[in-house]
Amino acid sequence: MNAAAGPLQTPADGDFAAKALDRGFAALAQGRAAFTPMLVPREVGTITQVTTGIAHVSGLPGAGFDELLIFPGGLAGIAFNVDEHELGVVLLGEYWNLQAGNEVRRTGRVMDVAVGAELLGRVVDPLGRPLDGLGPVNAIARLPIERPAAAIMDRSPVDVPLQTGLKVIDALIPIGRGQRELILGDRQTGKTAIALDAILNQRGQDVICVYCAIGQRASAVAKAVATLRDKGAMDYTVVVVTEGNQPPGLAYITPYAATSIAEYFMEAGRDVLIVYDDLTQHARAYRELSLLLRRPPGREAYPGDIFYIHSRLLERSTHLCKERGGGSLTALPIIETEAEDISAYIPTNLISITDGQIYLSPSLFDLGVLPAVDVGKSVSRVGGKAQRGPFRAVAGDLKLAYAQFEELENFSRFGARLDDATRKTIAHGQRIRACLKQPQFAPVAVPGQIAVLLALTADLFDTVPLPRMAEAQRAVQDAAAQLDAALHERLLGKDRLNDEDRQAVTDLAAAALKTFLPMPNAEPVTKASS
Repeated sequence: MNAAAGPLQTPADGDFAAKALDRGFAALAQGRAAFTPMLVPREVGTITQVTTGIAHVSGLPGAGFDELLIFPGGLAGIAFNVDEHELGVVLLGEYWNLQAGNEVRRTGRVMDVAVGAELLGRVVDPLGRPLDGLGPVNAIARLPIERPAAAIMDRSPVDVPLQTGLKVIDALIPIGRGQRELILGDRQTGKTAIALDAILNQRGQDVICVYCAIGQRASAVAKAVATLRDKGAMDYTVVVVTEGNQPPGLAYITPYAATSIAEYFMEAGRDVLIVYDDLTQHARAYRELSLLLRRPPGREAYPGDIFYIHSRLLERSTHLCKERGGGSLTALPIIETEAEDISAYIPTNLISITDGQIYLSPSLFDLGVLPAVDVGKSVSRVGGKAQRGPFRAVAGDLKLAYAQFEELENFSRFGARLDDATRKTIAHGQRIRACLKQPQFAPVAVPGQIAVLLALTADLFDTVPLPRMAEAQRAVQDAAAQLDAALHERLLGKDRLNDEDRQAVTDLAAAALKTFLPMPNAEPVTKASS
């Protein structure tokens, strides 16, 4: 044989190959015998009709309420109406490519959202998809967007303040961690500005923030995110966004998804602040879905369960007991009123659900009193118990003096002659109003706030000309930053100030205001018209 043909195969080699093949075939036969095919039934439905954000589906008899369904192209939907012969499904995305006759399949689970520390600093939609161009969100854990609220026995009293950095709120309408405080007012009165100030003030306070934008303009959301990023607040903030031009189904699930993200941190023992901006758009989206699904309309065409969808959302905000980790979830829902009508359907619903409200007055806004908080119509039913002791020492007198000033100010507009005591009360009230003014995105630390308020109650600002009040306030706040460490700690405590500490802060404020006293020959500033 030619040598190029290679070495001859021996009988031993042939036996080895045959045995290897036999062993392979035996293993295959053994695996085949052990395999038992499983028959898994799968329900496949059919779209019968598609309308604005709604699909009617037949052929899914086993589907349950709130179950997640998958449409062609991966589009998600939630079973909303479970009727005898068909389902009314809320679509969670662009539905232009859907047609009658398309297949729909069940998932056997409810709608959920990605949660975890990986979301901090990110802007996502309620489905967990990133909107900030920073790549995918690599969160591992997921939670259902609809979850039962914590049981009563798992809750603790609200006893820790949530400082917003705004003097008018921290002193007169305090908020506690675990509280639900409504922010309401006409459009363009500064509701979102108050919420963003509260988020900015949590820097260094060990509070996680979730900003939930529902049906807002893309430009407004981009501006808010840019503000948070410029101020360094995105490091501890998650932004959940649904724009106004997106399907109503996404707007409906947005606050529930944002709350589940916040609850993840709360159940880990963290303090969380969530802002719903705003629930008026959420109510309108739910009304649109309900009317399209032929649910019977009620007052103002809203369905009868509109109260329930907001109450089950806000009931999830609480302060957990130590056995559950001691975390808290503080909610700041925002509601837009029309023509200052706080007795409309949705505002009254939210007022009755929450633990207080901050009302923003258009008339104060027009006068340049910012933030335009109407102290008379605003209340905090829980936060007073959590307010710091130094604030409680001055808040009561301050609120009474401000209320007296507003009554006398209205009376003085009739041109009546005022005695010296009345003019002095009005001048003092004008200084209170000037001190409660505050520029946007400029939160004030607790010692600075207390120093200004103590100076007010001691009438130290009454001799300062009104045009120089802002400058005088800054001088007092700068002086408060120079307090010794021991007094600084007592200002941050729960106990009321003793007479010695109170006098020390007052003396410090008086020294800072010496340069703002009017000249001896200057015109007096206590006129009612000033």
